[in-house]
Amino acid sequence: MVKDLLCAALTTICEIMLPLLVREITGRISDDPVSLTVGFVLTVGAAYLAMRIVDGLAYYYMASVGHIMGTKIETDMRKELFSHLQKLHMGYYDNAKVGTLMSRITGDLFDVTEFAHHCPEEFFIAGIKIVVAFIILCTFNVPLTLLVFLVIPPMIIALTLFNRKIKKGFRQQRVEIGELNSQVEDSLLGIRVVKSFANEDIENAKFDQGNKRFFEIKAKNYKYMGLYASTTRFFEGFMYIIVVVAGTLFMMNGHIDPADFVAYLLFVSTLLTSVRRIVEFAEQFQRGMTGIERFYEVLDTIPEITDKDNAEALGKIKGEIEFKNVTFRYSEENEDVLENMSFKIKSGEKVALVGPSGGGKTTICSLIPRFYEVDEGDILIDNKSIKDVTIKSLRDKIGIVQQDVYLFSGSVKSNIAYGKMDASDEEVVEAAKLAGAHEFIMSLPDGYETYVGERGVKLSGGQKQRISIARVFLKNPPVLLLDEATSALDNESELVVQKSLEKLSKGRTTITVAHRLTTIKNADRIFVINRNGIAEEGSHKELIEKNGIYKELYSAYTSV
Repeated sequence: MVKDLLCAALTTICEIMLPLLVREITGRISDDPVSLTVGFVLTVGAAYLAMRIVDGLAYYYMASVGHIMGTKIETDMRKELFSHLQKLHMGYYDNAKVGTLMSRITGDLFDVTEFAHHCPEEFFIAGIKIVVAFIILCTFNVPLTLLVFLVIPPMIIALTLFNRKIKKGFRQQRVEIGELNSQVEDSLLGIRVVKSFANEDIENAKFDQGNKRFFEIKAKNYKYMGLYASTTRFFEGFMYIIVVVAGTLFMMNGHIDPADFVAYLLFVSTLLTSVRRIVEFAEQFQRGMTGIERFYEVLDTIPEITDKDNAEALGKIKGEIEFKNVTFRYSEENEDVLENMSFKIKSGEKVALVGPSGGGKTTICSLIPRFYEVDEGDILIDNKSIKDVTIKSLRDKIGIVQQDVYLFSGSVKSNIAYGKMDASDEEVVEAAKLAGAHEFIMSLPDGYETYVGERGVKLSGGQKQRISIARVFLKNPPVLLLDEATSALDNESELVVQKSLEKLSKGRTTITVAHRLTTIKNADRIFVINRNGIAEEGSHKELIEKNGIYKELYSAYTSV
């Protein structure tokens, strides 16, 4: 940054020297024409050429190295922002829009880069020119200089008022472009649903509505920018009028000689060029400041779930899980999802959670790996509070298979290896075999190197689920959470996946959330969960014999 500003100072000095050289030449013409020799003119020309070479080298540094410096700033800020987003809790993402976050990571930070590189040097250059011009002009004629510089304060006041409007407009633009990005992402990710319902026109209408709002905000902002620029031009013209009229009067009365007057006009031109550059970079400045504010909005979001100062790594565990008087709600506005819930699951036990939607089954699975924090009570693993161990070590011991399988854009192999990033090819293949996925993977065009597409779109639901199971096999955790892992599959795929899940569950503490009650008949215990907590508990046979809620659910399911 210091070198960049030094180069900016050099370019400024080279620019300021031109009026002084012109003054020297015109002064000699009027005062002593004989002294204006060819040698003198060539010397002046050579000196100015040398300055232009220095100016060119300095400007090259500003344009290349300065931009690289700005890009480094952008890279570091993007890294910091992305790293912070990784730390934020699930509750943050429940309310955030991915498109908006993408806008902050890309567009906002690019504007910050341009601001960080250009604005300091441009304002530095302008500051030097204004100060130096004031000092030099005062040596020519103090009253005329004061007249010219008296125009600057009202000019700054007027431009500051417009600047506030422009800043507000850029902030609205950023918010709206984030909303527009979210709408585009939502529509494109759901393109199969859009086309299946032939709702392209509806999506176009939604996009047009957001696009129009963005246009209106931007158009309004450009009006303020137009007023900003026209105000600047008015004051520029006013300065020239003062210099020409007042300067001519001073020259007629002998208070300024012609050489100084010519130099004065050139210096005023340089001064106005500086003001014009500030105006040009005002938009960039406002964009940059808006980007910085939005950057810190995310960074200032404090992760709600973090490691305690004295948290220990969770070592080898048996897998015993206990809920002790756990109460949880997703937000202050919502009702309790779980209220004073207590239960204990033995090491290696297979427990199924069933019941109506909204009872808290998935919530229980989300609380164990601390995706959310309990409001009251505690959750223990092997008699250790999950709050007393590091989040990473806790989640390393837990494998999760969900209904909505997420595959990253990449190969089959890379998606399986996500369960263990340093896994060998042999380990990946073995995990796939255990998950019943090896045969269909080998039938793919490129086998394990086959590209799965965005979110695994090139694979069937059953294939994606088996890859996700292979991922957990590779992780080999002692605790397993199965959240409706087969509910979205057809009967044939369900049977294949169910066999894979049975293999995966062996020797592990397993919690299964299921709506298909036939899939959990072999569970060691079944918890029937409703709004009031655990309504019933027992094996499939015991609950059928109780002739209660579970039997009603099972009878209703099997009669369909």
